[in-house]
Amino acid sequence: MGRTSDARERLMKAALSLIWEESYGSVTIDDICERAEVKKGSFYYFFDSKSDLALAALDRLWNESWEPRLNEHFAPTVPPVQRLVNHVAWIHEKQAEIKRKTGRVLGCPVCSVGSEVSTQEAKVSAKVREICSRKRRYLETAISDAVAQGAIAPCDPIEKAASLAALIEGIVSQGRIMNDPDIIGRLPAMVLDHLRVKEPTASSI
Repeated sequence: MGRTSDARERLMKAALSLIWEESYGSVTIDDICERAEVKKGSFYYFFDSKSDLALAALDRLWNESWEPRLNEHFAPTVPPVQRLVNHVAWIHEKQAEIKRKTGRVLGCPVCSVGSEVSTQEAKVSAKVREICSRKRRYLETAISDAVAQGAIAPCDPIEKAASLAALIEGIVSQGRIMNDPDIIGRLPAMVLDHLRVKEPTASSI
């Protein structure tokens, strides 16, 4: 079986990378095993199917990357509007870095998978919705705090977070389609405009 101690981790990392770079439908178990340098028999030791691996990989992405990053960006000690601006500025920086390394803007891995399999893979689709809902709660809290502090006009934080999430996801997807990270670089200003912020934050100047 080879290095069983890290084979499962390598399979999850390879699956997420390949699905992000290509697509869920086009990537095969053989492709994943080749990228992970794991024998196919070892794959079935850990996972029953590609969808089972995708579920594990998405959980890994949330637990080891997204949640720690969101906790950093949305720390209560950071002014609420600044939390949102910092987050989307980081998204732009990340996509620009990916473009420099790979020649392509890859967008959001979760949204990419979700838009592809929403009518095909029920369990994977449910996991994508779960992750998106978790992320949206960070937006809701920041917006609620911004309203409480008088930084933005009163609004329904749940509705405003949903529309803001749609804006962010749409612009990131557009950046991927056009292969242009500069499109994503407009997000900080767009977020401020969407929220109708009363006073510009330092990073918006």
